[in-house]
Order: sequence, then C-alpha cells, then structure tokens
Amino acid sequence: MSNDDQYGGGAGYGEVGGTGQTRTRLPESPSDPYGTPRRTPRASRGLITVVGVVVLLVAAIAFANQSGDTPQDTASDKPPTTSTTAATGTTPVTTKTAGIPKGFTHDEQGAQSAAANFAVALGSDAMFKKDTRHTLVDGIYTPDAAAALKGPQDSAYSPAFLARLGLDANGTPPQGSTFVTRTVPIGTRVENFTPATAKIAVWYTGLIGMSGEKSTDPVRTLWKTWTFELNWAGEDWKIVSDSQRDGPAPVPGDVPVSTSDDMSKAIKEFGGFTYAR
Repeated sequence: MSNDDQYGGGAGYGEVGGTGQTRTRLPESPSDPYGTPRRTPRASRGLITVVGVVVLLVAAIAFANQSGDTPQDTASDKPPTTSTTAATGTTPVTTKTAGIPKGFTHDEQGAQSAAANFAVALGSDAMFKKDTRHTLVDGIYTPDAAAALKGPQDSAYSPAFLARLGLDANGTPPQGSTFVTRTVPIGTRVENFTPATAKIAVWYTGLIGMSGEKSTDPVRTLWKTWTFELNWAGEDWKIVSDSQRDGPAPVPGDVPVSTSDDMSKAIKEFGGFTYAR
C-alpha cells in the first residue's frame, strides 16, 4: 500500500501496524478509534457508587413515609374527626304538620332553627290565601297569638291589596303567570334565651312579584331582618309576636335580569329547605 493516506499523509509520517495510515494521539482525547480507550479514573467510579447509594437511601425513606411504617406518620393514618367533616349544629327536624317543620330541640339551636323555618313559612304564597294562612298561623303561633292575629291579617290581605300584586280576591295569579314569594334565611342571631322564652332575629333575603309576559309587578329582591319572640309551648317553639325591619342590604350585583319564563321555571323547579342552625 502507498505511504500516502486518505488524509494526504506522505513519507514524512511513520507507518503504524502496516496500515499505511498515520495517527496522532491528542493529549486529552476522550476516545481513540485506533487504540485502546483510556480508562476512566477510579475516583469517578467511586463517586458514582456513592451517589447511587444515596439515591437508593432517599427512595427507601420516601417509600417508608408513604406507607406509614415510620413512627412519625402513625397519626396520619387515623381517620379525620367528625368535627372536620360533618355539618355543625343539631340535626334538622324530620316531621312536619301541614307542611310546617315541627319538633325543634329545646335549646338555643332549636330556637334558631324554628325562627328560620317560621320566616320561610310566613314568606310563602300560603299567606296570600285565607284558608292556608289560617292553617299556617295556627301551626306556628301560640293559641292566644294566633287568635289575635288572624282577624287583622284577613283585613291586611284585602282584595285591593291582592289586586296590587296581580292576584285575584282568592290569592290566585292570572292564567299563564306565576306569583313569586319566597324567604331565604341568611343567618340567625340569639338576642335573648331562656328555657321558656327566646328572642331570635333572622336576617333574610326574599323574592316577591309576578312573573309573566303581561306582569306589571316584576319579581324583585328585598333584604330584611325578622325578629321573633318565641315561647316553649306544647313541646315545641311557638311565636308570641314578630316584627320586621329593612336590611342589612348588600350592594346590588351586575347579574343580568332573567326573563319571566326563566324566573317562572326556577320557582317551580327549585324547591326550598328545612333550615337548621
């Protein structure tokens, strides 16, 4: 073979192994395609071994922590306490008479639950029809208070008053319209309590108006505080007297007003609640 190699080497370069090619070993070349590769220093191999051991040790510790085998994690295996997952307060009542919750507990929470549910009942459309109004009043007021209240209420819910709301003399809305009246408690406050009596304030928002294409009294919101004087009578809380005032009221939001059809559907499709403190 010629002494000239493929890289242009001539007679000035020595032959290696009879190949007719020359090579130059660079001082720091990591590899040599024509010779035995240089060995990695033993110090690097030792460092890799140490790092591998550390990684395995860290992984073992992490696995032990996840599996709860270490003493430090025994507390995390315990289920959460009831107070961290359950609603607070006394269990809501499960019985009703004429649609009115009854059987409230004989304590502050029971009085608050009673007041909230009384506000819902007195803010319903049952109050706009004489028969259902009398049944409701007899169910949640003391006998003396109910007897004194029904006459003045009948006068207040006069045909003229009902007509201003778009209802007929029997409290019935026109064909194709939905009368909306609903009370939604926001919170309650105990102003006074003894085992025999309680004074409870209920802050609520409400809806009232007529939903329909020909309605001249659109559904609107209101914010009020309803205060109830209660007596423990007949194994339940009963109203002795009540009063209302406006507010507190938040700043109105910027939610677009719904159509009368959407409002009518919502009132029919979304039911109310039994409230418990």
